[in-house]
Amino acid sequence: MKDITETMAFSAEELKRDNIKHVLRLVKEALDERGYNSVNQLAGYLISNDPAYISSHNNARTVIQSIERYEIIEELVRAYLEEEK
Repeated sequence: MKDITETMAFSAEELKRDNIKHVLRLVKEALDERGYNSVNQLAGYLISNDPAYISSHNNARTVIQSIERYEIIEELVRAYLEEEK
């Protein structure tokens, strides 16, 4: 049984990565609900920096713009390369 009084250490980097994943999931769901191809739309946004690629449905456009594009790209590359191990 885990000691519930044990101090937990959280990494700022880990929290940032979790936030990026959460935002991408929210945006994907909003795009899917509107019938868009979420991969194409997200790629278009990341390549062009044009927020018009992201629907405003469920506040997705505002949410994705709360994170720097380069941070999203870094996380996507990291996740892909870790998956390849």
